[in-house]
Amino acid sequence: MKNTERLANLALAGLTLAPLVVKVDPNLNVILTACLAVYVGCYRSVKPTPPSETMSNEHAMRFPFVGSAMLLSLFLLFKFLSKDLVNAVLTCYFFVLGIIALSATILPAMKRFLPKHWNEDLIIWRFPYFRSFDIEFTRSQIIAAIPGTFFCAWYASQKHWLANNILGLAFCIQGIEMLSLGSFKTGAILLAGLFVYDIFWVFFTPVMVSVAKSFDAPIKLLFPTADSARPFSMLGLGDIVIPGIFVALALRFDVSRGKENQYFKSAFLGYTAGLVLTIVVMNWFQAAQPALLYIVPAVIGFLATHCIWNGEVKPLLEFDESKTAVTSEEGIDDKSSKKVE
Repeated sequence: MKNTERLANLALAGLTLAPLVVKVDPNLNVILTACLAVYVGCYRSVKPTPPSETMSNEHAMRFPFVGSAMLLSLFLLFKFLSKDLVNAVLTCYFFVLGIIALSATILPAMKRFLPKHWNEDLIIWRFPYFRSFDIEFTRSQIIAAIPGTFFCAWYASQKHWLANNILGLAFCIQGIEMLSLGSFKTGAILLAGLFVYDIFWVFFTPVMVSVAKSFDAPIKLLFPTADSARPFSMLGLGDIVIPGIFVALALRFDVSRGKENQYFKSAFLGYTAGLVLTIVVMNWFQAAQPALLYIVPAVIGFLATHCIWNGEVKPLLEFDESKTAVTSEEGIDDKSSKKVE
């Protein structure tokens, strides 16, 4: 881990805990927390081998429709069923997801203190009556899941804003780290679709805001304010993860070419500028804003301007991580066959 990555992790942890002891301006808190989460997630997404599974153009096109169906379903559930009942079921669901996400987030820091064979030796557990289903894990993952379980139990019992934010940040970091768009074309399709999705559900219907306020689960970050009428500012995890995976792709593109964070800087700067603009407009109109309305054009615009300026539009559009993964696997197979010979 580089010094900048270590500093980003420490800064994110400190900023998350800071409102417990000092007053932090919620607008500044939103911007810094989101940017640090994207930064940490992007660097964690850089792996020795490219991702084996990436999003296709078809999946990217369908994503806004699937998201709309889920959003509308939640809205109807909250409208026709007891809000407490729906949130109780969702709490159980996010309790399990929270353990997985939190343990995966802290695992890299714990690995260095554990025996090597605990990190490498896989344990395979098969379901009693469904032998075809199995789960693979290591002893290190079990150790990491112990604090994750206690933490999620605290969240489920107290629903404290700090517990909500820590779980939300774990989801963000894991989402940016694990999800791969595959190519900038797929990323542009996804961001364009969600750009329209966000505008429609925020400006033309009460659905998005209603679900965000009713949904008592770590799908949003909460930032304490001094206003008793509005005790928290909110930022949806999608406004971090969706642009974040595009920014992470720019970082991996730089790494694949041996360049030092060339396009990552412009994409990350675009994300920061878009988020700042969201906060400015939100405070100006004193109304909820679809963050992707400002973030998507900023991220794509900054990156596009940079690559056009450098005359590198073609290599950027031709970059495909799925093909890189196949090439890497073939290289590994070739090395293995040579060893056998």
